[in-house]
This record gives sequence, C-alpha cells and structure tokens, in this order.
Amino acid sequence: MSRLTFPLAVAMLLPHVAAAHILDVDLSKLSRADIIWTYTKLGYMHILPLGLDHILFILSIFFLEPRLKPVLWQATAFTVAHSITLGLALYGLITPPTAIVEPVIALSILFVALENIFTDRLNPWRVAVVFGFGLIHGMGFASALTSLGLPRALFFQSLVSFNIGVELGQVTVIVLAWLLVGYWAGAKPWYKARVVVPASVAIGLIAAYWTVERVFS
Repeated sequence: MSRLTFPLAVAMLLPHVAAAHILDVDLSKLSRADIIWTYTKLGYMHILPLGLDHILFILSIFFLEPRLKPVLWQATAFTVAHSITLGLALYGLITPPTAIVEPVIALSILFVALENIFTDRLNPWRVAVVFGFGLIHGMGFASALTSLGLPRALFFQSLVSFNIGVELGQVTVIVLAWLLVGYWAGAKPWYKARVVVPASVAIGLIAAYWTVERVFS
C-alpha cells in the first residue's frame, strides 16, 4: 500500500491545485472562428489537464473491457448525456445544486470502480448506467462553463465547441489508455488481477475520499 500513498495523495490534492478555468482573452476582439476555437480548447482543458474526476470516470469505464469499440460506445453515451444537462443548465432550464452534484460525481466514479472489481464482464446495461452518470457530470461541466460565461452572439456555437473539446479530451484519454494498457495486456489471462483490480481499487479510494470531502466541504 505504501507504493500507492504518493499517487493517491497527489490525485486527492490535484482538484484544489487546478480547480478552475481562466478565460484571459477579450472575446469582443475575437473573430467567430477564434471564439469557437477558444471554447473548444476550454472543453479539452476541462478534461486534460484539469478534469481529474472526469478522467478517472473515463478510465473506470475503460478498464473492465479495454477494447476500443465498447469503450467508445460508453463514451458516446456519456457525451450525449452530459451534453443534454449542460445545455439545459446553460439555457437556464435547470439549476443543478453544486452541493449535490459534486459528491454524486465522485460517487459515480466509486460505483464504476467497484463494479470493475466485482464484475467479470461488461454487462449490456452499463451503457444505460454511464448515460445516467453522464447527466450528472454534465451538471458539473455547467458549473465550470457558467463561471466563464458564453458570448451571447455565439452562445450555441460556443456551447457546441465546448462539448467538442470535452469529447476530444475523452477520446484522448481512451486512446492513450488503450495504447498503454489495452492493446498489449487486455487479452492476457492476468489482466483482471494485475490491472483491473489494482487500478480500480486506487480509483475507488480516491473517489471515496472525494465523496466525503465534497459532502462536508
């Protein structure tokens, strides 16, 4: 366990170190293309490097079945879901309570990590579970994007660009994980014991810590 102490400590502290985006440009001086590119980059940054909780969720859905097709199906369900709640929140149709959303995001990571440990195969209903958790994560995205604001003249385009950036960040995480782990180890008989279980235990411990911290913060 001592080998896990430092990475776990870093992971638990990272949300405090990189907790928010900074929009340090004057949008009124940018062209339409530049604004779209700016929000695409912000969406990407919300995953890499700032979105450790979202990265851990994506990795959790990856580890159980590390083939690209099933993981991308789950990631697509996640993207569709978070796009729905993100759009609803930014249009003012729903007002997600941060005090509830943030702990539930942590719980969603814990849930998937535990499922990885106790399940031997990818169940068909996992896509529905990922979709449901994606709705919650979208509310978390809304909190970050609301603090930045969206230009009124290009509201919809900026919102779509942010979502595209988020999706590109997720795909980057999946492809890197597949290249580093899935491609050469995913079919090995020891994959579950040596990769899925240790990784899911580490992710679960981080998520459990975040859950407690977010409930009482």
